[in-house]
Amino acid sequence: MVEATHMIEIPITVEIPVGPQHPALHEPLLLKLYADGERVIKVDVITGYNHRGVEKLAEKNSFYRDIFIVGRVCGICNAVHANCYVRALEYMLGIDPPPRAKYLRVLAMELERMHSHMLILAVTAELAGYETLFMYLMKDREYVMKAKEILTGQRVLADYMMVGGVRRDVDETKISRILDMVKRVEERVKYYHKAFQEDITINRRLRDAGRIKHAEVLAHSLVGPVARGSGVKTDVRAQDKYDAYGEIPFNVITEDYGDSYARAMVRFGELYESINMVKHILTHLPQGNPVPDEKKLPRRFPVDESYATVEAPRGELTYYVSSSGSDKPYRVKIRTPSLNNIVNSAFAYVDQMIADVPVILGSFDPCISCMERAIITNLKEGTRYQVPLKALGGVRK
Repeated sequence: MVEATHMIEIPITVEIPVGPQHPALHEPLLLKLYADGERVIKVDVITGYNHRGVEKLAEKNSFYRDIFIVGRVCGICNAVHANCYVRALEYMLGIDPPPRAKYLRVLAMELERMHSHMLILAVTAELAGYETLFMYLMKDREYVMKAKEILTGQRVLADYMMVGGVRRDVDETKISRILDMVKRVEERVKYYHKAFQEDITINRRLRDAGRIKHAEVLAHSLVGPVARGSGVKTDVRAQDKYDAYGEIPFNVITEDYGDSYARAMVRFGELYESINMVKHILTHLPQGNPVPDEKKLPRRFPVDESYATVEAPRGELTYYVSSSGSDKPYRVKIRTPSLNNIVNSAFAYVDQMIADVPVILGSFDPCISCMERAIITNLKEGTRYQVPLKALGGVRK
């Protein structure tokens, strides 16, 4: 009689580093993958490769110089950073910009949203294997960059926001040129939208990749297109109605399935909304002078604190500003959307294939320089040491 034998299967886990310098990543970030064969079973998100100390710089410069510093937190969405900081200052000073300035602020931020979404959609095409589609999207994105240059005087770093208004007005010639460029972009966006919807390879690479459920978005505090791609209808523009968002019609775009494809479709929907908003602004621009006299702005700020939010292209961005009564802020605290979306989304890679990891990360539209490490100083001993982001309070593991 032969006794039955039992085979015990022992899983072998392989640790695979993706980053901090990797062809699939556009910024320094380490995803430490633990894989069983081709299946990912765990991911550690490790940041800390691009710290610039922006918040500390803000404490050493005046309130007005800091407008230029915070605009350099992110090169892609610099206008929204400056807008959020400037509005926090306006809340402390009790300043309400004129209607024309509010409309022009929204115009700058929606142009920024357009070129940001076109950029990440191009990167998504590249990660799916379409280099040509990447180049075409980037080529047509240049129309938006030119429109931004016509409005603000700068192609990338706008430096457009100021306390009490904006730095430049527009005339009829500029309005006509911007409208023409936006109409060109609209036709191209329709073409790319159709390509994403119909191309078999793009659908196979994006669908079911990194699916995030509605409840998981809420549990992990995800924001922006990542949240809206899972059916969570959250958008600071609609909730706070800051600047002129309460007067300009637009829809909050959501998708229900929550995968990388749904997040791409949210961005296409928001591109259409931004295009319509730009058209509305340029054809309904209020009269008046949107440029304040800087010489009349106060040099010192009252002892106070202020908090402002803005819907950046990647999601909710917040600024907390504290004043001790001098010409420099006592504290400037910035929370960017990538902090939530990248650090708190490690669960989305689990049970996915290794080859899908870059596509999933790209669907979050990561901005790594926004979300870096802290240096803690032990005042008693005078020593300095690095603290990982997850060790700080308020961040989910």
